[in-house]
Amino acid sequence: MNKKYIKRYTQFRENYDFVQEPVEEKDGFKFFRGVLVEDDQKKYSEGEDFLNIGYGFKNSTARVLSNLYPMRFKFRGKWVASIEGVLQGIKYKDKKHQNLVLKYYGFDAYHTRASNEANFWGNDGKLYWQGKVINRHDQEYQQFLDELYLFAAKNPIYKNTLLATENKYLLHHFGQTDPNITVLTRFEYEQRLNSLRAYLREKLSQK
Repeated sequence: MNKKYIKRYTQFRENYDFVQEPVEEKDGFKFFRGVLVEDDQKKYSEGEDFLNIGYGFKNSTARVLSNLYPMRFKFRGKWVASIEGVLQGIKYKDKKHQNLVLKYYGFDAYHTRASNEANFWGNDGKLYWQGKVINRHDQEYQQFLDELYLFAAKNPIYKNTLLATENKYLLHHFGQTDPNITVLTRFEYEQRLNSLRAYLREKLSQK
């Protein structure tokens, strides 16, 4: 995948008419578009015109589009086991440590964060790819995320699942919102999923 292709998607995403809709909370319950998406027992649900994404959900599409889903693909010359493995791996300056984390998926990938608690990346906003610093708050990092999801979409399971969601709003209702404590906010995640689907459709229509 060349830099021009990545740049085209970045421009597409930036110009994509995406409006993040709010998740409302009342009495320990969470609602999206007036539909209950999380009850007081942390049980999740979804609606007819949106898809609530999560690895622990029963819906197969919701699971596959989760960053935790086991999905081997090549990213910047490295075979990785999941998107989550990359998102956790970039927290480590040490390349050997990072390469270990890239091999994880599912909740195991998520919980590798435990080995980083003593050196929390959010203190200085520095993330890393193979020893090179990427500032969490720079445009370079947004382009890194664009590249990551484009490479994930080269996996036909991920790509076909994404396209099969039709026009549903792709939601991750429990995503964090503060970029100082997460490497992927709810906005960054939802914007990419919704815009990437539209981008892939446009490319297919041009063939």
